[in-house]
This record gives sequence, structure tokens and C-alpha cells, in this order.
Amino acid sequence: MLFDIDELGNRKQYHIETKVYNGPLDLLLSLIEKSELDITKLALAEVTDQYLEYLNSIRDKYADEVSEFIVVAAKLMQIKSEALLPRPPEREPGEEDPGEELIQQLLIYREFKTISKMLEGRLDEGYHSYLRTAAPPKLEGKLDLNGISVDHLYEMAVHLYKLADDRKPVDEVIELSHVTIKDKIKMIHKILIDNTSIKFSDLFENGFTKLDVVVTFLAMLELMKQYYLQVNQDELFGEISIEKSDGEDIKDDFELSIIE
Repeated sequence: MLFDIDELGNRKQYHIETKVYNGPLDLLLSLIEKSELDITKLALAEVTDQYLEYLNSIRDKYADEVSEFIVVAAKLMQIKSEALLPRPPEREPGEEDPGEELIQQLLIYREFKTISKMLEGRLDEGYHSYLRTAAPPKLEGKLDLNGISVDHLYEMAVHLYKLADDRKPVDEVIELSHVTIKDKIKMIHKILIDNTSIKFSDLFENGFTKLDVVVTFLAMLELMKQYYLQVNQDELFGEISIEKSDGEDIKDDFELSIIE
């Protein structure tokens, strides 16, 4: 079990272990080593089923205990699915390969695990100090502080402390604005009562968010799907025009065909 020191100098636990493994990389490395495989994409694909089987056995754990295992499981499933394709998938420029990324993490983890075992062995033998074998780092360049006074440093420190004060604590829950498709449907209907035709951009006021745009677009699609609206777009990425279809008005008990 790993420990941390709090602000009062007391030792406290900060890493939750499962019955056997300290984390997803520890589990994954163990599965590969037991199968006597090298750390490759093929090895990751071959141990995916075993990894998922173990993940299924810890379903009764709390979410914060298994969240990291789930993230790695998602990567493994993508790696295995890509291994089943007739040819490797083409990636966009700058897009990371989940297999290569996970391989590098495993190699680094294995190196740290090897070093930690060596240090643990030295501790068991009674050694409590370690010589530095690496050469000291060479610092190139020199920071030019010409024209910088103590007052400048003080002002910058005050500015940084103010930024830190604005940050939300980790344990504080931030409520997101609640925007529903039904609310946006009512808004579109209300606007169309006085206007025979509107533009999609007319549905937004100052201060709208990306969430407002997405939910409003879904509301428009829902109304169009149920033949309450006629929508036209003359060109790609052009302005969307909205007109009310001939027929009944939108009812108060309007039923969505999708689940919000």
C-alpha cells in the first residue's frame, strides 16, 4: 500500500489497491509476462480477454477504484478490434496510436518497477543512502533579469496567487446549466408563431454556449423529423433556414422520439 503525507505531517493512504494489482498497468504487465509475450500490439490484443475477465471480477468496487482500469480496457478493445481488420487503420496527422501509447507506458512502468524492486532490496539489506551515478545536468543559457525589479516580481506573485484563488476545489461540485430539447422546441415554436421563416442563427442571443447550439440543433432535427418544420441549407456550412410546415401546431405534450 502506498502512502502520502498530509499538511499536518500525518501519513495517509492515497492509492487504493485491488486484491492483487496496484493498477491497470501492473495487471496488464503481469498478464503479458505470464503469457511469456513481448510488449507489442499483438500481445496487447491477445491478453485483452483476460484483462476484461479480471475487470468483470471487480465490478463491486467503487468507481474511483476501477476508473483507470476501464480507461485501459477501452484502449485494449480498440487495439484488438484494429488487429482484426484486414489492414491497419489510417490515422489523421497528429492522431495518437493507442497501441504505441500503451506500449510506451508499459515499458516505462516496467522500468520503474524493476528499479523499485532494486531499491527495496537495498533497503532490506540495511542501505539507506544512494550514490548519484548520473552526471549533474548542464544548464544552458542565462535568465536575463535586466529591467526587472523586486516590485515587478511582487506584482507577478500577487497576480499568480489571485489566479490560484479562482480555482475550484477538487471536492466542489460544479453544476452545469440544464438545457433540454423540449425547452428548445418550445422556444422554436414560440418564435415561429410571429415569423413565417427564420434562420438558425436567429435562435441564439448573446452569451449562448456550445451546449445551447447542440441542443437547439437536436430540437430542430426532432421537429423536422416529425414534420413540424421544413429546413433548407443552400450550401455546405451555409445558413440554415427554418419554416413552419402546414399542419397542426406543436402540442404541449409533444413526445420526443429520442431519449434526452
